[in-house]
Amino acid sequence: MDYESAVKVSGLVKTFNQKEVIRNCNMTVAKGRVYGLLGVNGAGKTTIFKLLLGLLQSTAGRIEIFSEDIQIGKNRILRDVGSMIETPIFYEHLSAIENLEIHLSYMGIQNTDIQKTLGIVGLHNIGNQPVSQFSLGMRQRLGIARAIIHHPKLLILDEPINGLDPVGIREMRELFQDLVKKHDMTILVSSHILSEIEQISDVIGIIVDGSIVEEIELAYIEKDFADGLEEYFFSIVNGGMKRND
Repeated sequence: MDYESAVKVSGLVKTFNQKEVIRNCNMTVAKGRVYGLLGVNGAGKTTIFKLLLGLLQSTAGRIEIFSEDIQIGKNRILRDVGSMIETPIFYEHLSAIENLEIHLSYMGIQNTDIQKTLGIVGLHNIGNQPVSQFSLGMRQRLGIARAIIHHPKLLILDEPINGLDPVGIREMRELFQDLVKKHDMTILVSSHILSEIEQISDVIGIIVDGSIVEEIELAYIEKDFADGLEEYFFSIVNGGMKRND
């Protein structure tokens, strides 16, 4: 089945201090699907996410989000994108509600049900408690709430379940699946927890030394690798053979 692209990356290059950290990278994320981006530490996952969001300027290549060049239509495009990159940062002395109100004001968005969004991510009855008193898991939940509160079409999440307990991980898994099925979102997500990526993703992308070396339907992995995603992932990062259709 052919899917329309939400994200298309072609020949992407990013250099820092004359060193290429992203090398001739190509990526295609189809609309209405969950794309799991995997790689070892330092492979370039977070850098790619920052490039997609316009937080970093690419050295070469092209990034299209919903068929628009991010360098040309950045402000317009980002209104339809939600993200959580690395550890989310908040106004520590303010409550969750106040933090989300500031975020919405910054985006020029009104009439959004903040309490409903907090409930969706499992932050019930927190009242005026300042974020400085939040646990790591609560901060992650608030970061996800901030990413989805404006009902984006594309959600980019870097290690979104970091700090969550098993119950929280399961709740987030169900939330992500619900966002795709009921709210027509596309999700691009990275995680070190391969079992979680395996449960939520439709497509897997594997990045090695700054370049995506394989994009594959999860169904193919389940068919060809008895031990699932973990076996496949290590076969790729350790220099194993890619699947040939």
